[in-house]
Amino acid sequence: MTDILIGKSDKDIYLLPRYANRHGMVAGATGTGKTVSLMVLTEGLSKLGVPVFLADVKGDIAGLSQAGVMSDKLKARIDKLGLDWTPNANPTVFWDIYGNSGHPIRTTVSEMGPTLLARLFELNDTQSGVLEIVFKAADDEGLLLLDLKDLRALLGWASEHAKELSQAYGLVSPASIAAIQRALLSLEQAGGDAFFGEPALDLADFMRQDMSGRGIVNILAADQLILKPRLYTTFLLWLLSELFERLPEVGDLDQPKLVFFFDEAHLLFDDAPPALRQRVEQVVRLIRSKGVGVYFCSQNPDDVPDAILGQLGNRIQHALRAYTPRDQKAVKAAAETFAPNPAIDVVQAISQLAVGEALVSTLQQGGIPLPVERALIASPGCRLGTITDQERALIRSRSPIGGKYDTPIDRESAFEKLSQRATADSAAEAATPPAKGKARTESAGDGGWAQAAKDMVFGTKRRQGMVETFAKSTVRNMAGQLSRSLLRGILGSLKR
Repeated sequence: MTDILIGKSDKDIYLLPRYANRHGMVAGATGTGKTVSLMVLTEGLSKLGVPVFLADVKGDIAGLSQAGVMSDKLKARIDKLGLDWTPNANPTVFWDIYGNSGHPIRTTVSEMGPTLLARLFELNDTQSGVLEIVFKAADDEGLLLLDLKDLRALLGWASEHAKELSQAYGLVSPASIAAIQRALLSLEQAGGDAFFGEPALDLADFMRQDMSGRGIVNILAADQLILKPRLYTTFLLWLLSELFERLPEVGDLDQPKLVFFFDEAHLLFDDAPPALRQRVEQVVRLIRSKGVGVYFCSQNPDDVPDAILGQLGNRIQHALRAYTPRDQKAVKAAAETFAPNPAIDVVQAISQLAVGEALVSTLQQGGIPLPVERALIASPGCRLGTITDQERALIRSRSPIGGKYDTPIDRESAFEKLSQRATADSAAEAATPPAKGKARTESAGDGGWAQAAKDMVFGTKRRQGMVETFAKSTVRNMAGQLSRSLLRGILGSLKR
């Protein structure tokens, strides 16, 4: 087994595959070389047969799919590092929630669950509790929740049966249901409905190797997704939770089963409720034993809570520019998390690092942290930069899983079942005559059998009354005209 070369100082610095699942962090200011570090790690893991998942926020991670091209700048760096460099294209599968730049990634509403949906909808505690009740009622009623139209239909049904649900499960207020419905509408308008449906993602398709035994590099096109931070972080958190819940315990392996890179990690923890933070901490702490390594990528180390930062054994710290008090605090915090090296003033070095240079500390034999080293990051064999639409389309067309995900499926679920129930209820009401001796009450829209009969009776009487009045009026008019004619005749004869 080959160790993964990260960079060089006065010695070579490696990431040992045995400890790659002990999690890690790649941090640094914009433009300092974080993307290259991600590429180096990804390429090294793929060569070992380890599948990798990354989110491509800026579009340049896609360069992993193409072989690099020698240039004067690249040759100078290779010569300086003394690397045995060869061009290398990595086996890549592109994914995209919206289905535009890769295979669609979908999950069902049931798999997402009420907890993550509540975060996605930005619900308060009361509204989140109502959503929990609605999901429980759906389970009890045998209603399958696959896409957002299923959830919308279920919320409408819950609104109509709020009194019964409140008695069975707890208070379900119309105001809370209305708030959830508004949040659902906002998500649909933001394009989030593309994420929910079938076929749902099979995690086994993330954990594949190509014919030569190299790990597949799964790249999520996130340039549009990142514009909706809640959807982006909820999706990644859902994916981590699915891995945690579904993968079996495997203990310590010679290398990970999957490595997961969480870019723009600060978005995950911004305004996150305590329950969600505890969930992330639990997943990060325990998912290691399932053979999954999680690497957070962000600008400042303090973007990640201390409880999680303490779980990250492998660290690559690029330059931080300490222009503000917050930046200075972040530099000191970053320096304190490294295993000390008497030869390096970490606080000073972090603000002096050049582009492509980093402070590196990884776990060595026995899980002991390597004293921090100042190193030049190695050059990956892939392209450093974006790819064309034609190159992306070619890779997508060759993907062995395109036929599995590119065509959506819409099978019978809550929406269809509730629609059938409503149709059957309407037909039954229309066919049922009113009970003898008492009026049947109906909804305001129907009017009811009793009311309809009453309207018919009184309507008939009103029409009869109008006819009688008209007839009497006509007779009176005719009688009056006849009387006036006779009177004129009599008066005329008297005058003569």
